[in-house]
This record gives sequence, structure tokens and C-alpha cells, in this order.
Amino acid sequence: MSPEAPSYVRRFARLPRVLELLAEYPNGLPLDDLAAKVGAPVGELRQDLLAFYSADLVEYGLDRPPATLEFLGPEGGDEDPSEAEIVRISGDPGLDELGVQYVGASELALLFTAARVMQDLEPSDEHLARAIDVLAETMYGEEPGEETLEHHRWDEALDPLQTAVHEHRRVRIVYSRAWHLGVSERVIEPYQLVNTRRGWEVDAGPVDESGAIRTYLLANLREVELLQDHFDPPDDLGGCLERQRETARVRVRLPQSARWTAEMYAEEVHVVADDEVFCTLDLDLLPPLEHRLGLLLVAAGHTAEVLDPDELHAAGSTLARELLDHHRRTTDSWG
Repeated sequence: MSPEAPSYVRRFARLPRVLELLAEYPNGLPLDDLAAKVGAPVGELRQDLLAFYSADLVEYGLDRPPATLEFLGPEGGDEDPSEAEIVRISGDPGLDELGVQYVGASELALLFTAARVMQDLEPSDEHLARAIDVLAETMYGEEPGEETLEHHRWDEALDPLQTAVHEHRRVRIVYSRAWHLGVSERVIEPYQLVNTRRGWEVDAGPVDESGAIRTYLLANLREVELLQDHFDPPDDLGGCLERQRETARVRVRLPQSARWTAEMYAEEVHVVADDEVFCTLDLDLLPPLEHRLGLLLVAAGHTAEVLDPDELHAAGSTLARELLDHHRRTTDSWG
């Protein structure tokens, strides 16, 4: 690998070789010997191994098997991983079972991102903060600075909304609407905060006449003011939240170049068929279903199509016409 590659890429690119070596030594290898074989400092190699195998990545959606390493003392007994002299693979798994194919810098980045999400909710957790520092140091090869852990604009909204959810307090917001044109100001009753692929979202009331609530993207909030007014959650709050997060399944055929649209707009993506040019996917989509699907299809291009259900075949063209009419009206008003 090029010496110009970022340090975390070079460090984690060698982990498959480390696991291959350990698989050849069922009784384990001294860390000194292992580090010498892969040309790495002992402390750095220990840190890299711990960064992956002491973390519960399954919680964050990764499919890698549970930790499969043991850290041992000179006599073969279990030892504190930070001081152990020997490391070995537990049991006798094959390399496929070790999940070697999953080892990569992207997993570390995902773990780091998940930890930052947790820190948004628990900013005072010192143990979590120290763990994030270790991960950042592993990724960047140096202690993280302020620029490394730069916060997003929506961080300012997260704290008052979290307070509002816990204390049942109303919030005044100025919101750039995601599914309609324009900016609106309203008072909401925050019920729950949810982290999705689109970022943080808040499900909030008041409940309308049909028993429905609304979801707001924190990235679209322009102003947030925590009010002193309290609200009483609806009696059927659990049902309201469940209905709001209930998805509908749609089967689509997308060009491979537009596969990213599925990851952006769907809550879950299931592969039905795959070739070099197209992929057929089952997508679990939240409401507003037709509009969200229309955005996906417009972004995916003219070769994208809905295979099922039939009533949504025209979702893309319908939204495209709406956008065209809107822009015509807008440009006409300039004349």
C-alpha cells in the first residue's frame, strides 16, 4: 500500500494478514512476534485489535461474528487485553467464520459514527467520550482536535428537543418543509427522537383529527425554542408512534449507478436480483409513500421503475410533472 495512504487505512489493511497468521498458530502467538511478522509496533497492533474485537458492532447493523480473539498471559491463562503477551483465535474457526472479509476502515468509521450518535444523546458520559477519543486516535493516527469532532448544525436543536421529550414540553420551531414548498412556523409536542439514515428526526404532535402525527427532520429546523408550556401525551402514544414508523414495501428496478437512492430514501433494502447493469430491490419506505418514492425515482433517472405495486408505477413521472409545473410558475413570475 502506498506510504501516502492515511494511517488508519494502512493500519487496518493489515488485519486480514494478522488473522491469517493467527489461524496458523492454534496455541496463539506472542504479540511481539506477531507485530514483527507484520511490521507493526506492538502497542499499535494491540490497539488495532482491541478497537475491533472489544466492540459490539452487531448493535450497529454489522454482520460480523462475535469477538473471536483471546488475550493470554505467559502461562496460558486469561489476561487483561491491555497487558496480555499472547493472542490467539478462540476455538478452531475457519477464516470465513472470522469475518476477515468484513475487516476494513469503513467498519471503524461506522463504529465511530455510531459512538458520536450516542454522544449526542449522552454528552456528559465521560467513558463514552474517552472511547471516542481512542477511536479517533486510531482512525487519524493522532489525538483528535476540535476540527476532528466538529458538530453539525442540528446539534443545537437536539438538546432542547431531548429535554422536551423527557419533560413533555412544547417547542416552537421554524421549519423548512421536506415534502412541500416553503417555510412554516408552528408549536409542536415532541414525542420521540429517532436517528435514521437521513439524520435525526423527531416524531411530534399534536395529533390531528385522523389520529396522525408528524415527523420533522432536525436538519431542516431553522429555529427551535423550548417553551414552558407542558402537554399531555396521547393515551395511544405507542400506537401513534408505531403507525408513524410503519413502512410499506415497494419493489423497484434501479440502474446500479443509482443504487445509492435506495439507501438514502428507504428504511430497509432487500436485494431480489442483481447484475452488472440493474438491481431489483424490495424497499421498506415510510410515508408519505408516493412522494418519497417519487423523489427516489426522479433521483435514480429515467430507467428506474416500480415493479410492484401497480398503483405506484407513475410515482416518479407524477412528481416530475409537479416539479416542472412549479418551476414554470416560478420562472413565469420573474417575467
